[in-house]
Amino acid sequence: MANFIASAPSQSLRHGPSQQGPAPEKPSDRRFPSRHTYGAVDLGTNNCRLLIARPVDGGFTVVDAFSRIVRLGEGLSRTGALSQDAMDRAVGALSVCADKLRRRNVSLVRSVATEACRRAENGTAFVDRVRNETGIVLDIIEPQEEARLAVLGCHKLLEPGDGPALIFDIGGGSTELVLVDQQDGVPKIRSWWSAPWGVVSLTESEGKAALEGPERLQAYGRMRERARRAFAAFASTLPSDVEGIRLLGTSGTVTTLASVHLALPAYDRRAVDGLHVPVDAMQKISSMIAEMDHEERAALPCIGRDRADLVVAGCAILEAIVEIWPAEKLGVADRGIREGILRSLMARDGHLL
Repeated sequence: MANFIASAPSQSLRHGPSQQGPAPEKPSDRRFPSRHTYGAVDLGTNNCRLLIARPVDGGFTVVDAFSRIVRLGEGLSRTGALSQDAMDRAVGALSVCADKLRRRNVSLVRSVATEACRRAENGTAFVDRVRNETGIVLDIIEPQEEARLAVLGCHKLLEPGDGPALIFDIGGGSTELVLVDQQDGVPKIRSWWSAPWGVVSLTESEGKAALEGPERLQAYGRMRERARRAFAAFASTLPSDVEGIRLLGTSGTVTTLASVHLALPAYDRRAVDGLHVPVDAMQKISSMIAEMDHEERAALPCIGRDRADLVVAGCAILEAIVEIWPAEKLGVADRGIREGILRSLMARDGHLL
């Protein structure tokens, strides 16, 4: 079960469902303000994120949020297990989330963990530790559910049109690709794919020495080829010669590259979320970043030292995606799994979103 059980008012706390169907239940026509506060925790391979919100007519308003780079999957591709340091970092971040959930009197929450916990031999033991130390009960979700939540959270940012769309989420340990089309104005998932390469796992496939050395462009090419091969089976099923195709990405990679495209002096979600950037511009930025060394990347204000070592792998994955789905523009979403969780929970309580 995916829920939060730490000391919260027992009269208001409810637990989110641990497994969701292919689509949220049809809500009743509820338009009055809700007294309930909802929470979503997303523990990924690289980041720990929290979003707390209350429903309003047609959407929700954010009450509190939190995000921290924890690198839970660091070293996982080599050892097959979560390291002690990585688990400690994640538990520290989740403790902050637990405190916020208590203080905001959250009445219904769902907490999910993704690829790092799916893959690690000690993933279940880590989930037990998190519950014991923080009160947060993590649900290790399957890739299909991860893809569904990401689509639910960001599909409203798709370009207008009736053509098929590819929505992708470049994570730390995996990348999810989802093909959707319109059905009565609502995106319908037609197929999905989960590739075992994210920014952490793909970076570790080459190692720091290769990515920072004089032959770093060759290392970048190898990463791009790994991603391409991982997408090949899915690519063979995609429709071809179709007009009006659309592309939307939800990940730190696309928001970072969009910030570089805009030459922002600091990250600004309002400028990035919902932006549509020409794909060729994103490809040029990806090539530019791949050519830079670590210090040059870190000097870019929207990359910095926290992302300088992982952003190159994200660029390689992005280039492989636009090869198999050659849309003219790339939509950028600074929203995803957390928002999908919130929308799903609120819809089940009858709120129109």
